[in-house]
Formats: sequence, structure tokens, C-alpha cells
Amino acid sequence: MKKSKLPGVPSLTAAAIAVVLAGCSVNPVQVTPEEVAQRVANDQAQMYKDQVPLAAPISYSDALARALKYNLDYRLKLMESALARGLLDVSAADMLPKLVADAGYNDRSNDSGGTSIGIEDRIVSLRPSTSEERTHYYGRATLSWNALDFGLAYFRAKQAADEVNIAEERRRKILQNIVQDVRNAYWRALGAQRLLADADQLATRIEDALAKSREAERAGVLPPTQGLAYQRALLDAMTLVNLKRQEMQFAKRELAALMSLPPGTEFTLVDSPADRSASATLDIDKLERAALENRPELREEDYKARVGVNETKKQIAALFPSLNLYAGPRYDSNELLYNSSWSDVGVSVSMDLFRLAAIPAIKRTNEARVRNDEARRLALSMAVITQVRVSVERYKLALVDQELAAESSRVDQRLASVSRAGSSNRLESELESLRTDSRALVSRFYLATAYAATQASYARVLNSVGIDLLPDSVTGTDLPTLAKAIDQSLMEGEKVAFVQTAAVQTPGRPVAVRVQNLPQGVSEAAVRGAVERIVTRNDLQIAQGGEALVLTLAFERMDSRATARAQWRVTLSEPGGRQLLSQSYASFLPNAPTERALGAFAEAATLSVISDVRRLSRSGASVAQKP
Repeated sequence: MKKSKLPGVPSLTAAAIAVVLAGCSVNPVQVTPEEVAQRVANDQAQMYKDQVPLAAPISYSDALARALKYNLDYRLKLMESALARGLLDVSAADMLPKLVADAGYNDRSNDSGGTSIGIEDRIVSLRPSTSEERTHYYGRATLSWNALDFGLAYFRAKQAADEVNIAEERRRKILQNIVQDVRNAYWRALGAQRLLADADQLATRIEDALAKSREAERAGVLPPTQGLAYQRALLDAMTLVNLKRQEMQFAKRELAALMSLPPGTEFTLVDSPADRSASATLDIDKLERAALENRPELREEDYKARVGVNETKKQIAALFPSLNLYAGPRYDSNELLYNSSWSDVGVSVSMDLFRLAAIPAIKRTNEARVRNDEARRLALSMAVITQVRVSVERYKLALVDQELAAESSRVDQRLASVSRAGSSNRLESELESLRTDSRALVSRFYLATAYAATQASYARVLNSVGIDLLPDSVTGTDLPTLAKAIDQSLMEGEKVAFVQTAAVQTPGRPVAVRVQNLPQGVSEAAVRGAVERIVTRNDLQIAQGGEALVLTLAFERMDSRATARAQWRVTLSEPGGRQLLSQSYASFLPNAPTERALGAFAEAATLSVISDVRRLSRSGASVAQKP
């Protein structure tokens, strides 16, 4: 007999298994550079998608509106809230009865069936028979309701509802953090914007002075040591200015990132005067109570405690008997059946008796969970109270630093004005003038930084209290409408927080500048412009007529052989003529004072009364007379 050359069944089976295993093997595949480039392009397109282009300077409320509408972190929290609501809908659907439809096809190679034998004599009593066709199909639909499954689904749905609330509190926390970050970055960026032009002007003057000193050194007019020392002093002054300038300009990029602006987008901020002297009135007890009531973290703990309670109830419910009710129609194509279609109804009860032994453990676990939740909440409450107290103390210290910076800035501005008034064309005099000007500019940078720090400290107070300062609805609203809603919400929210900030203070009255009795040949417009610059630098508005207060500087002098003891008579009056302030500022000037010297002299006189002018413009105080 010849043996077959075909492989046997074991060989075919082994080969088939090998082929299947080879096909199921998976090797690691790295992401290609093209896929990475495509992902980057898609992400960049999505990050800045559907943004309204910038068409005007950005106010504080506009910055907040853009941050809330386009900030990606806030978008993520909104999506997490939507996901939690979707999971709640899924959990609610689990409480419905179950309607299961089932259909199938059955085919077998032989008949099913059997015989019967007697129990006592073991004799076959029936011939082999079957009641099922080899091929048939069937269908059935069963409506069932399980009381235990319903109870467990009910508690899971309640837990999912609390998870929605937890997601909402986390969204509130992100929103409050965005408000704090935007306030901090906005005022720092605005301070840098206000001083940018003066910094550029000073840099140009220093560069010109450096060029002159190098020429004088090469020409032999200055000894090398004196020329290099002069240049070094100029470079030191410029370095100090640049350091403060760069430090504050970074805030503009931070603000752009918070607003999710595309890289490289240029924008300007609305330059509105701010009240640096108004301090907030803080009631620590009320702030602490408000923080304990409103902080998102504590509310989240409340919802977590409810989730724990429902978890305990769910575990206890699982111990009850399982009652199952079911009913439904049936159909089978098997022709050997007497009835090919029918319906049935039933009820069943089952219970795991060994689960009853878990009752003590469930009780102990519940008690431990309650103690743990309470301890965590108390620890968090103590941390919240500490944050409130620390933020209030920081705010008070920031106000002190701000006032010191304001006073230092006024002194440095007066020094710069006096230095310019007495400067000549000599290099030493010009160097001293540049030094005092750079120091005055650095002091103004310090003042802007101190004011931004005050705003940041105040934002920390609001954040520690947990008051919602913004409208609940952010998406689906155009930016102008959202900005108006933010302004209103800020005012209402800060009232709830028991504080009053400079951001919501009523702006002071504008000031109209008058300059009188100038020497012949001196431009009244130039001197008035110097005074107006000082007024605007100190957050006062310039206006003519109307309700504007009138700031008048009258020049007076007494001649002598070499110098003149001159003075400015400074008065502040109501539009109707009622005098609010009268003060003299005296100094020495050459007999033939220049326009530059008189302008600097007028700046120093204005700076000597600028604090009173700012106070009177906001308070409408009674007449103040000074010698």
C-alpha cells in the first residue's frame, strides 16, 4: 500500500495555529515625522480657532472676557462638566427596566432526542424520539425589572449627580484663578506700557550722551579716566532702567497667553487712571465666614461627603434580596413543537446569605469614611482661614509699599526737575541730569510694580474668599456683551466680598492747568505741557472747562546781582472760583532763566502739591491753606 503524501491532520492543525499566531503578532511602530507635523498643525489651528480679531485697545474687562472665552484651561473644565453631565444621563438610564430582544439560528449535524427506561426494572419503555428539528430559528423579547439593580442604579445616579457638582466647583476654581492671573498681568503690562515711551526717550538721551563723551575722549577734551567713568555711570543708569523695563514687559506676554492670543500678536491696553491711594475696608470675620461658605474646595468636600454617604447606602442595598420580575413573548420555528409561539411571566428572588456577614465591616468602613471626610474638611477649612488672613495682611503691606513707592517717585521726580532746572551744557551737569532722570524713571517703574502688586494682593483676597466675580455663562456670548456683564458682576461680587477696591472707585475730577506771569520769551505752552505731564503721570486727567478743577501756577521772582530767588504760587480752585489749595514753592534761578529751567522748576512745584491735588480731586475736601 502506498502512503499518502498529504500532511496529516496534526500537521495541518499545527501549521494553521502557526499562521494564526504569526498574524496576531504586533510590533511597536513609532510615530512618523509627518504624523507629528500634522498633529502640530491641527493643534495650532484649534488653539486659535474662531477668535475675534483685535480691533481696539483692551480694557481690563475685555481682557477678562477674552481669557474666559478662549482660555484653554477653562475650556477643559467646561468639557469636564459636560462629560460629568453625560455620565449622569447614562446612570439615570440604568434605572429603567431592561427590554432584551434575542434572536438566533440553530443547526446541528444529527437529531437530538432520547429514550426512557423504567426506574424500577430498567426496561426501555419508549423508542428513540426527538421534538426538535435539526435546523430552526427562534426569537424572544424579555422585559425584566430587578429591584436590587434599580436600587444600586439609583444610588449610582445620585453619586453621578454629585460628581457633576464637583466638576462645576472645579470649573469655578479655574475661573477664579483666571481672574487673579489676569488682574496681576494686566496691571503690570499697563504699567510697562505707560512708561515705555519715557524709557525709549531716556535711552536715546543716554546714547547721545555716550556718543558725545566718546568724541570728547578721542578729541582729548576729557581725560580718559574721567570719560570712561562718565560712560560707566551712563551705562549703569541705562542697565537699571532696562532691568525694570524687561521685568514688567514680560507681563504683556503672560496676558497674551491668558487670552490665548496667537504668538506675535501686538495689542495695546486702555490707559485709564487708577486710584492708588484708596485702601479697601476689610472685615476679617465676614471675610472668613464668606470664604468658608463660598470656597470651591470646601463645597467640593461637601459633595464628596454626599458621595461617601451614597456609597454606604449602595453597599447596604446590595445586602437585600434580589427580586426579579420578567415577562415577554417567545417564538420558535421548530415544527415539532406543539406551540411555536407563546408568552411567559415569572418572578424570582435570590439572596447571598454570606453577604450578611459583611454588615459590621460596612458599618466600620462608613464610620471611618465619615471621620476621614470630617478631618479633611476641617484641615482644609483651617487652610482657607489662614489663606484669608495671609492675603489680607499681604494686601495691607502692599498698600504701605505702594504709598512708599509713590512718595519715593514724587521725590525722585522733583530731584530730576531741580537737576534739569539747574543743568548747563557741561558734561558733569548733563550726567547728573541723566542720573536723576533715570532714577526718577526707575522709581516710576517701582511705583507701577507696587501698584500691580497691590492689585495682585487684592485679587488674592478675592480668590481666598471664593466669591464668583464673573457671570456663570461664558460660552456663546459675544465679547462686548460679556465684557459689560463682567463689569457689572465685578461690582456686585466685590460688594459681597465686603471690600472696595481702586478698580471700582469713582474716578476723580479732571484738572485744567493754567500758567501765568512767565518771563518774556518763555513759551507758556511748553511750561504748561511740562506741568500737564506731571499731572497725567500721577493718574489725574487733563481737561478744559466743565467740572474740571483749575490748577494755576503764577511765576514770581526777586532780582539780585547773580541769581534770583523765584517762586511759584500754586493754587487749586473750583470752576466757580472757590479756592481749595494755596501753596508757594521757592528756589534759586539765573537772572535770565531758560525755558527748560522754568519747565523743570514748574514740575518741581507741581510735584510738591500733587498728593493734595489727587486727594482733593476725589474727595472735594474743604479749603487747605499752606504757607
